[in-house]
Amino acid sequence: MSATASTASRLKAVFDTEVGPKALKEFGLSNVHQLPRIAKVVINVGVGKQLENQKLKPEYRDTVISTLSTITGQKPVMVAAKKPVSNFKVREGAPSAFMVTLRRERMWSFLDRMVNLAIPRIKDFRGVPDKAFDKDGNYSFGLTEQAVWPEINMANVTFTHGMNINIVFDGSDPKKSKYILTELGMPFVRHEGGAKKAG
Repeated sequence: MSATASTASRLKAVFDTEVGPKALKEFGLSNVHQLPRIAKVVINVGVGKQLENQKLKPEYRDTVISTLSTITGQKPVMVAAKKPVSNFKVREGAPSAFMVTLRRERMWSFLDRMVNLAIPRIKDFRGVPDKAFDKDGNYSFGLTEQAVWPEINMANVTFTHGMNINIVFDGSDPKKSKYILTELGMPFVRHEGGAKKAG
């Protein structure tokens, strides 16, 4: 847990001592209580397509659970389908996804490793999408395979799978969230014509 704590404190320290004060000036905020905060990170792996007779293959289930546990340090929970999905022949109550919700130290550690270790390993990488914010400033994007995480030994993996990552903010909007994530090192796609890094 010491490694997690050290990486968590590193990125959080960057936010507290560098990014936060810069954001206060950038957006004309009068005090730190107005500063947007990253509240949680939710990692989700959909499994609805992998069902056979409404049951998930054990090897696929075990791979997804192992991946999420390894990269987050936390055991995922299974999410059941709330309604039928006819395209995948999924009935209500069948497994639809595995999910992990990270807060505090584990959240900061995950973000640090994601930005500095995992994302740079994406093949032919040109930046993560910079338009995938909702009106509250929450940011979502996907990774196509778990191999980008250096903790994952693909020689021991039965299935290749992707994941969706949702970074949830408190008290934000798309412009503020993009600024903060950019300053924390998130490599957003650079548009032709030399667009600004953030905002």
